[in-house]
Amino acid sequence: MSGVVKINVLTVPSEQRETLEKRFASRAHAVENSDGFEWFELLRPVEGTDQYLVYTRWRDEASFQAWMEGPMKAAHQGGGADGGERPKPAASGSTLWSFEVVQQAAPKDA
Repeated sequence: MSGVVKINVLTVPSEQRETLEKRFASRAHAVENSDGFEWFELLRPVEGTDQYLVYTRWRDEASFQAWMEGPMKAAHQGGGADGGERPKPAASGSTLWSFEVVQQAAPKDA
């Protein structure tokens, strides 16, 4: 069993939710070609919290770090689409949780 899971906890005010989701949609497929990438989900809060969860699973810590230092860093350093200022972040806060996969299950074939 191997793999690591990274969960980025984004605090997003209600008026910024649509902005956040549109930005993720426009960046769709930005991580899929990264070596060691296994899974991505953007989880919208349903009740009781203003925190979105950005879930990614990686083959190992080195794969995640390589993505962070390469493609992710480049994507977050660029200016606006027209070369202007970067848009204001939709999230008011961010925390990264890291986990190792110790057990997993998938549905049995019918």
